[in-house]
Amino acid sequence: MNFAKTFAVKPGSRVRLADYDPAFAAGLKRKKDAVKRLKRNAERLDELQYLLYAQARHALLAVIQGMDAAGKDATIRHVMSGVNPQGCEVTSFKVPSDEERRHDFLWRVHRAVPPAGKIGIFNRSHYEDVLIVRVHGLVPKSVWSKRYEAINRFEHDLVESGVTVLKFFLHISKAEQRKRFEERLTERDKNWKVSQADFDERKYWDDYQKAYEEALTRTTTPWAPWFVIPSDHKWFRNLAVSDIIVDALRSLRLKFPPPSPGLADIKIVD
Repeated sequence: MNFAKTFAVKPGSRVRLADYDPAFAAGLKRKKDAVKRLKRNAERLDELQYLLYAQARHALLAVIQGMDAAGKDATIRHVMSGVNPQGCEVTSFKVPSDEERRHDFLWRVHRAVPPAGKIGIFNRSHYEDVLIVRVHGLVPKSVWSKRYEAINRFEHDLVESGVTVLKFFLHISKAEQRKRFEERLTERDKNWKVSQADFDERKYWDDYQKAYEEALTRTTTPWAPWFVIPSDHKWFRNLAVSDIIVDALRSLRLKFPPPSPGLADIKIVD
């Protein structure tokens, strides 16, 4: 199965998350089979990232979004496990600082875009400015409703400058979120992951689903597609994201740069 084609949101289509099965696993029944494939992908990703870094002509930006407990951190950890840290940077977007508030909403995002030769991962992103601000009414509709087109222009500019943009929505069911929250409450090594704020946000589940549906509908483009990744099965989520990233890097037809002139004449002196 080509995961990129299967999970890509078609530009111009209207997204209804109820039409996507968060427990879908593409016929894979055994976790260990997916883990084997993920390991192969990690090895291939390491090779491709080395080529990306050496050629220094392209960059790749992966945007990771999803409801609380969808597995944003875990996806990054598993998918990027074999990547050289020198060539990859993860940016987590928290509540804007005072300085960031004094600029337009994309200012802090543009600063975190990966340069040529590197992979950038956004753990949450500029999409929070049409998600949480909408759900909680942090800015008027007249403000956030204009941001979809601003985001599309921004991402188009990135692509025109050589950045491949992939956007992943980690789609989990409300029941699966509850299960993961319960694990965080009962398992000591996961206690640190949960707070009262998580449960408060759960009350807005339906509002977030509507906000995501509109964001996915209005900002999936031929140049910066959204992928709705079934995420009730963690192992399948990781495999699907890694497959799409590897395929995207392969499509760049990366090559080592030519050797420097006169390289054959260089002599090593002891």
